[in-house]
Amino acid sequence: MLADLDQLLDWESLRASAIEVATLAYCPYSRLQVGAAAIVAAQDGTLRRITGCNVENASYGLGACAEVTLAGQLRLTGGGRLVALACRSGTGELLMPCGRCRQVIYEFGGPDLLVDTPDGIHDMRWVLPAAFGPEHLPP
Repeated sequence: MLADLDQLLDWESLRASAIEVATLAYCPYSRLQVGAAAIVAAQDGTLRRITGCNVENASYGLGACAEVTLAGQLRLTGGGRLVALACRSGTGELLMPCGRCRQVIYEFGGPDLLVDTPDGIHDMRWVLPAAFGPEHLPP
């Protein structure tokens, strides 16, 4: 299914959404606007788009990356599974999720989540090899 989904996705539109939401970032310290946009598959098979932006804090360490706010939006808008994700700066530069965010998006997308990378579209097996996820925890 995800191979077919990759052909159906409008990656340019997803990237444009990430750029648009990046301009809403709160980043007075780093001045790096980051936006994330994702396609979500609901339990009933419908697809929707969600977004997130980075939100910094004067204490630096307490800031939230765009992918983390996106995960919050996922939960606030009904849940589901992330199936495709693009991250961009406010000027359109492709940005890869940091290590923490790779773990967060793996949690909500699993190994089949497609990610826009500098080397093309890859699944999370490529982005986060040998990932640790919910499937590794005891029931």
